[in-house]
Amino acid sequence: MNVPFSDFKKLDLRIGKIENVEDVEGMDRLYKLTVDLGREKKTLLAGLKESHQPYELLGKSVVVVTNLEPREIRGIRSQGMLLAAVSGDKPVLLIPEEEVKSGSKVS
Repeated sequence: MNVPFSDFKKLDLRIGKIENVEDVEGMDRLYKLTVDLGREKKTLLAGLKESHQPYELLGKSVVVVTNLEPREIRGIRSQGMLLAAVSGDKPVLLIPEEEVKSGSKVS
C-alpha cells in the first residue's frame, strides 16, 4: 500500500537522547525509556530488552516518532515510538552518524 506524501508529512520525527532505562515488571521484552527531546521529555516503551542492556542505551541519540497517539501498557503511558530496523531477529537502533542536538527534526 502506498502512503500519500501528505500523510507522511504528518509524522513528527525528532532526535532524542535516552536519559533513563527501566525494566517493565512482568514484560520480557520492554524497557521504559525517558527520552530528552530538547524542549520536552517523553516516556517510551520499547521492545529492546532481549537485544540491549540498559547501559548500552543510556546516552544514545535515537530517532523518535513524537506525535503518535499515546498508548498505555501495564499502566505506563508510552508517548511515542523509537525507530529501529530489524536485522535477523534483533532490533538495530537508527542513530545519527554524528552528534545532533536533541529535538532536531528528522526529514
